[in-house]
Amino acid sequence: MTSNRKIMVMPGDGIGPEVMKETLRLIDWLAKYKKLNFNTIEKDVGGKSFDLHGTPLTDEALSDALECDAVLFGAVGGPKYDDLPFEQKPERGLLTLRKELDLFANLRPAIVFPPLVEASTLKPEIVRGLDIMILRELTGGVYFAEPRGIDVLPDGTKKGYDTNLYTTLEIERIGRVAFDLARKRNGKLTSVEKANVMFSGVLWREVITDLHKNEGAGIELQHMFADNCAMQLVRAPKQFDVIVCDNLFGDMLSDCAAMLTGSLGMLPSASLGSPNKDGIRKAMYEPVHGSAPDITGKGVANPLAQVLSFTMMLRYSFGHSDEADLIELAVSDALSSGARTPDLGGGSKSVSTAQMMDLVINSMDQKAR
Repeated sequence: MTSNRKIMVMPGDGIGPEVMKETLRLIDWLAKYKKLNFNTIEKDVGGKSFDLHGTPLTDEALSDALECDAVLFGAVGGPKYDDLPFEQKPERGLLTLRKELDLFANLRPAIVFPPLVEASTLKPEIVRGLDIMILRELTGGVYFAEPRGIDVLPDGTKKGYDTNLYTTLEIERIGRVAFDLARKRNGKLTSVEKANVMFSGVLWREVITDLHKNEGAGIELQHMFADNCAMQLVRAPKQFDVIVCDNLFGDMLSDCAAMLTGSLGMLPSASLGSPNKDGIRKAMYEPVHGSAPDITGKGVANPLAQVLSFTMMLRYSFGHSDEADLIELAVSDALSSGARTPDLGGGSKSVSTAQMMDLVINSMDQKAR
């Protein structure tokens, strides 16, 4: 089995290069044992790109990313760049990639691996067996809509404002992805907004309701206000299967759900665009944990969120579900051994970034025999 699909690798800042280095070992393993080959190209992004090129994302890097089949992303940012102008901050490189690749659908799974039940701050009976998917609209809403800015008022004081704007078409396309995900899982979808106080929420609920009526056969649809959803996530998270929400609420709720699993170091994500005429979507895959400057260079970062982002890439961009399942089983094996990076706590042995990856690779070696 062979593949010559092209992957853009963007390690970025902080622990990004550390966890990316370990994850790329999987590409070598798949080539050796599964005859599954990928071409990779690496480019700078974020703070490193700013240091070298004066911009968080060069035109060349963006152009190359547009030509690739998928982007494997590390992390961006750090205190060093806090005082940069807004448009030069490392995070603008990430946002530009999302916007230019039109990656409107952000998939954030929250899965509790059996060996990590005790790592959650919630009681074991609340999180054991948890497997939910949060679908966040990623290119619209308050992070992108105009007008936005900070104005100086006549009396010398200032006002800051943002606009939470959505169109029917934007809501419909994220809704269709949500229904598709729900069909492939347990057939239950929760649509989240604030229709009680926001007009954008009123429209969101109207469009999702109409879409469900016309295209949602077999899907159980529930509407929920965002504040109640946050409460329910920590009260009874297993009531959810797929949650769909706008950019702002998705940002907040996905981080809330992430901590149900015990650590941000375990959470991957996928950002998908619209399918082209061949049915192929532009896509970017990244861990949720960010650049973690406090542990950068110490060799203790958890590589598993980046690894699981890679498995999502295999699954959603390249259709290699068997290989994705193999890697996920190896991750579970590594955790079952008692190995823990510092973010996970507990366990019977503390391991480094590289040692955790060694355990994953060793498990894959055994399964390949």
